[in-house]
Amino acid sequence: MPDSFKMGNLPFSLLTESEQEFLRSNLDIGYYQSGEVIIKAGEQSEGVYVVFRGRVAESEPQDEDDEMLHVFMHYENEDYFGGWSAMHGSAIHNFTAEEETICHIFSTDILLELIDSNPGFADYFQQNLAAKSEIVAQQGEGQDMAEFMLATIEEAVVRDPLIVNEGTSIKESTQLMRETKSDSVLVRRGSRIGMVTGTDILNAIVLNDGSVDEDVATIATYRLITCKPDDFLFNALVIMTQQQIERVVVMEGDTLVGVVQLTDVLSYFSSHSHVIGLRLERASTIEDLREAATGLNNLIKALISTGVRIRFTMDLLAAMNKRIIAKLFDLVVPADMQPHVCLIVMGSEGRGEQIMKTDQDNALIFRNGLNWAEKRQTMQRFSETLISFGFPPCPGNIMVSNPEWINSVDDWTQKLQDWSMSSDPEDQMRLAIAVDAKPVAGNVALFKVARNWFLRTMRNNDLFFSHFAKAAVEFDTPLTFFGNLKERGELDIKKG
Repeated sequence: MPDSFKMGNLPFSLLTESEQEFLRSNLDIGYYQSGEVIIKAGEQSEGVYVVFRGRVAESEPQDEDDEMLHVFMHYENEDYFGGWSAMHGSAIHNFTAEEETICHIFSTDILLELIDSNPGFADYFQQNLAAKSEIVAQQGEGQDMAEFMLATIEEAVVRDPLIVNEGTSIKESTQLMRETKSDSVLVRRGSRIGMVTGTDILNAIVLNDGSVDEDVATIATYRLITCKPDDFLFNALVIMTQQQIERVVVMEGDTLVGVVQLTDVLSYFSSHSHVIGLRLERASTIEDLREAATGLNNLIKALISTGVRIRFTMDLLAAMNKRIIAKLFDLVVPADMQPHVCLIVMGSEGRGEQIMKTDQDNALIFRNGLNWAEKRQTMQRFSETLISFGFPPCPGNIMVSNPEWINSVDDWTQKLQDWSMSSDPEDQMRLAIAVDAKPVAGNVALFKVARNWFLRTMRNNDLFFSHFAKAAVEFDTPLTFFGNLKERGELDIKKG
């Protein structure tokens, strides 16, 4: 059990290797039933508790006549509590297990010894919340700043330029800006290019009593501040700060590449995931989407290295992956066909259980009687493009490139029924994959029709549940009772 204690999270990552080993060798384990008080207000804490499994509530002491219990905070996997109580002699709040809970415990003597030997560890426990936040920030700022200083403009967010010609009215320009979700427009006037922002339009109409039919070229600013695609992103920020502007135009020689905005630069520094999200939303070609998708691996590595919890990383990756798949669906499937089909993801994709890109598990459900001759070729292209994005092909060929996983609503519901009535392990596995399905693109109603039918028919089917439970029980996993990997040669970590 001491080996399961994670030293990579604050404040334990502040300890030296020898101090971490000393702590690990002095850990104890506590088991608590649901409702059991771990630390009682007014009593001395045994030391510091780190939650390994379960959930603990910190609440105010409750009088006998109090009906309401005020809970201040919850502690879950890898959270710690009891440090303040250990150092100050007694607890002022109750700490109660809300479910069966397992905690790592190290005594007050061990805590005090580590505080004496490690000033950073001592600061984290002894200082106020503001000081803790500063310590956390210092741990991650070096890596983030290095990434920011080395990033080039072309690696960040370069918005495609919205360009209109001289003679376009202010009204027409505003409509285009709204349709493309842009807050500026570039105006070509002879050999010159000017910029008009939303603020410029507002000033022209409201403050200067201009007409919406006026030529937008008359209110443009033609002294543009430019930079090159291979310039450092930090230089763009410096230019915007010096010139007191919020946008720079990106030029490759005489070729207009795009526009970089201050909000994009600041977003890149503060949240790489937000930038990838912007790239996904603005992708208008498969190549644009591929560039956005390739940034996911670096994002996940950065999140893991800075201590972001695995479950949060999984949620973010699942959301990003589904957005990539949905966007590719929009780009590959003809618009007139999209209301008549539904793309679903299954297995680990459907459950959102991914740390890195895993093999594809997807299927297509289409409206009964749909006449779409290019269906199979389009889905083949879809799968091949996902592979080029870094999504590995499914070893079991559970992909839309396989005609077996392209079905009408009636055929899909029939397959679900056939699998549910079969005791064959392969059929049970297919059903297990299918019931995890989530719709990601197209007409969701097609998926819901099949799902709702299946749930209704299976509600009282005891035979089905017995077969399904048997398959689950026989599914061997390489994990111990406490969630650790069994030491027995090669392991299938995905099963675990």
